[in-house]
Amino acid sequence: MLEDGGRVIADSNAILIYLAERYDTDRRYYPMDPERRAQVQRWLSVAAGQLYSGPCAARLVRVFGAPLDHATAQRKSHELFAQLELELTARPFLVAETPTLADIALYSYTAHAPEGDVSLAEYPAIRAWLARIEALPGFVAMARSEAKS
Repeated sequence: MLEDGGRVIADSNAILIYLAERYDTDRRYYPMDPERRAQVQRWLSVAAGQLYSGPCAARLVRVFGAPLDHATAQRKSHELFAQLELELTARPFLVAETPTLADIALYSYTAHAPEGDVSLAEYPAIRAWLARIEALPGFVAMARSEAKS
C-alpha cells in the first residue's frame, strides 16, 4: 500500500506506475514511446506472474513456511532466470540502456532468490544486472531474511 497526499494505491505494479507517472517528469522509468512502454508492461506482467510463482513463492516457503510446492517454485524460478539471463546478455537493463520500472519490479525477488534456495550462481548476466541496480543513486536494499527450514 502507498499513501500519497490522501491517495491510497494498492498493488506493487500499480504503485510503480503511479510513482512514475506522478514524479518521474523525465519519463525515464515509464517511457512514453509505445514500444518501450509495452516492453515495460510486459515485464510488469512477468513480475506479477512468473516472478511471483517462482522466486517469490520459493522464498515464502523457506522464510515464512508457506504451504506451497517448493520444487515447483524452484523450477519456475530457473525457467524465468534462463529467460532473464538471455535478455540481460543483450543489454544492461531489461528494456533499454537505462533502468525502467521493469528493472525495479523484478529486482527484489530476483536478488532475494537465494533465500528460497534458488541459486543465482549460473546466471552471470543477472548478477551483473543486480549489481548495476544496486549501484544506482539512492538505492536502498531490502533486508535479507533467514530461512526457517
